[in-house]
Amino acid sequence: MDIRKPYYANLALNLLKSAGFEAYVVGGCVRDSLLGEIPNDWDITTSALPEDTLKVFKDYRVIETGIKHGTVAVLIDDNLLEITTYRVDGEYKDNRHPENVTFTRNLALDLARRDFTINALACDADGRLIDEFGGVADLEAKRICCVGEPDERFAEDALRIMRALRFSATLDFDIEARTAKSIRRNKDLLKNIAAERITEELLKLLCGKGPRVTDILIEYRDVFAVIIPELEPCFDFDHQNIHHVYDIYNHIAYSVGASKPLPDVRLALLLHDIGKPHVFTVDENGTGHTYKHAEVSYELSKTVLSRLRLPTDFYETVLTLVRYHDYPVQPEKKYIKRRLNKFGPEILEKLMLVKVGDNAAHNMETGDFYPEIVEVQKLMAEVLAEGDCFSLKGLDITGNDIISLGYTGPKVGEILNELLMEVIEETIPNEHSKLIERAKEIGTGKA
Repeated sequence: MDIRKPYYANLALNLLKSAGFEAYVVGGCVRDSLLGEIPNDWDITTSALPEDTLKVFKDYRVIETGIKHGTVAVLIDDNLLEITTYRVDGEYKDNRHPENVTFTRNLALDLARRDFTINALACDADGRLIDEFGGVADLEAKRICCVGEPDERFAEDALRIMRALRFSATLDFDIEARTAKSIRRNKDLLKNIAAERITEELLKLLCGKGPRVTDILIEYRDVFAVIIPELEPCFDFDHQNIHHVYDIYNHIAYSVGASKPLPDVRLALLLHDIGKPHVFTVDENGTGHTYKHAEVSYELSKTVLSRLRLPTDFYETVLTLVRYHDYPVQPEKKYIKRRLNKFGPEILEKLMLVKVGDNAAHNMETGDFYPEIVEVQKLMAEVLAEGDCFSLKGLDITGNDIISLGYTGPKVGEILNELLMEVIEETIPNEHSKLIERAKEIGTGKA
């Protein structure tokens, strides 16, 4: 197996080796290389103590912020390398961080503290691969397996539960049986983990391979209910409606996997129907209905997204997608321009992606709206390409023009908005002279 290391990683390995120390690239960079992917980061583990590493790289810029735990960050031609001394972690009391670390000269002890076998691989400057725990076999079998005893690994760092699910989703790997059982057994430890860390893993997980994401959401639904308890009422909740072939939660899971892997789109789909159990009714024919569920999902999502500690812009985007996921958008340019006016191009495009995922998880024999959604997307692209006016910014008249006609205050905005609606409805062309004449009529109250 060939691991092609970049020059700066090889340089660092050889500098440490020349100084008399062992050194290996380790972890995710080795895993990704063996999978034929280009690693984002290259990490190095070494027998050199932190003070030794500082001496070896005295001619380079170093960052010592992680030195307490044995990590020295080194910049080689603006390429960042994290170089960490072999170590054994002390007791974990918070399910996240060791109370202390002990440096060691034994590579095997360092690899033994890592989470999964596929991340416990190391490679030296000469390309020699160190595989103490069967990581290569697990890569070949497409399997996520803890190093050693799974319960111990998850008790040390409960975030590893989300990491296991994330790796399964992004790599399209199965989770080994003992590891899977331990995930379920230890799921409540996630309550001890900072929301920001869980959210980071959750968003990466949701953007994994679609069918695998759906499988994970269904198979480990009890784990997701720990971090988003608002999902639990959806479990096994029958729609009692011919337009649905799945219960509410499975519909959610399939819609996520069927959508484009954008974090805001997929998170919105995870939340888009959580309001359904709260508004469910059955009519005289025994047919289930969930009227106004989008509004309830929106309100519940506020709580979920606040708990996940998301950035404001991302938070607002997901809320908008949840609130309007059922909003009608017809394949007609006038209609599309109205929606562009309301949402703007970026949000409307994502709203259509949400609709694609949602539609794909319905009973396609009774409610296949995909062709209509595709037509809306096509027409929207035409509207944007042709530069059609759908906002005040695109209107061929300004507030100053209205003021020059003698109008002031709120009246200026009223006239501009009326002109915009008429342009969108195509009752008047977006031409300056026509708009001026029409503005005069609106101002004097003429129809």
